[in-house]
Amino acid sequence: MLSFLIIIIILAVIFDLINGFHDAANSIATIVSTKVLTPFQAVVWAAFFNVVAYFIFDLNVADTVAKTVKNSSINLEVIFAGLIAAISWNLLTWWFGIPSSSSHTLIGGFAGAAIAHAGSFTVVAQDKILQIFAFIFIAPFVGMIMAYIITIIIVNICRKSNPYRADKWFKRLQLVSSALFSIGHGGNDSQKVMGIISAALLVYATQVTAAGGEIPHWALVEQTVDAATGKAKIAHIPTWVPIVCYTAIGLGTMMGGWKIVKTMGTRITKVTPLEGVSAETAGAFTLFITEKLGIPVSTTHTITGSIIGVGLTKRVSAVRWGVTINLLWAWILTIPVSALLAALVYYIVTLFK
Repeated sequence: MLSFLIIIIILAVIFDLINGFHDAANSIATIVSTKVLTPFQAVVWAAFFNVVAYFIFDLNVADTVAKTVKNSSINLEVIFAGLIAAISWNLLTWWFGIPSSSSHTLIGGFAGAAIAHAGSFTVVAQDKILQIFAFIFIAPFVGMIMAYIITIIIVNICRKSNPYRADKWFKRLQLVSSALFSIGHGGNDSQKVMGIISAALLVYATQVTAAGGEIPHWALVEQTVDAATGKAKIAHIPTWVPIVCYTAIGLGTMMGGWKIVKTMGTRITKVTPLEGVSAETAGAFTLFITEKLGIPVSTTHTITGSIIGVGLTKRVSAVRWGVTINLLWAWILTIPVSALLAALVYYIVTLFK
């Protein structure tokens, strides 16, 4: 039992690492395409601020992910299958340069394995899944509208500015906006893995207690009852969990994700430093709001919508809609494909029990 838990934790950290280089493009694509930083400088910059998120955000998103599936239908095999499916889908989409959502593949895999285990769709917290699915469309739309508005405001304010001097200032400001977006990425995406590890630790603790043992301190997850909903909520997790998760996503970001950087930075629309500031600021603001609400949105979807928003300020044809539609299909398919893959992995795992 302990050895299987350790394997799951290792897989979760590997997923977090992959998430880092898979989603590195989210926070560095615009800053690389505008040549504000070199690719290496950009990933180091993003990785640093991914880890800074540890000191800023609470556990709202982690709690939501851990409660995606009803506790009675979670076991270590379910979590194992979900992680294998999520890792597989992430590597596949990275290979083809598709900026899909690491968040949604993790949630889809978790839910699919639980459904296979219980033989029923009722084990999934449908309100949470529907909320997460809705934000596949809401997050990029919010990012798009905000980026459009921010760009229009900046353009009007700077209308009489010297173009060369303004461009120089926006390159400096892009360092700030990309840092803010990286903080949002680190806070949102690392928490999802923290939620999965917390779920595994809760399962392990239940099994240890049932066997008459004592829960070790390193595996102790504390829960409290939410006064508003009357439901249990994660209040504290072992310190090593966030340290490992934020470090892994930071290291993963430093590995880069150059195929996806190309898609995000150049193939959707051409981005200037001014537009980079607008897109990253809009994306960061959207992530901060959803993190406060405990909604695990996709940083990929958010920044893609923001990039589309700045493209629309020039003209509708400035956005390469063919590329955008292909990305949308990948987003829609991520949860169901990950769920099916996780269910298959779960069935295979149970053959060896």
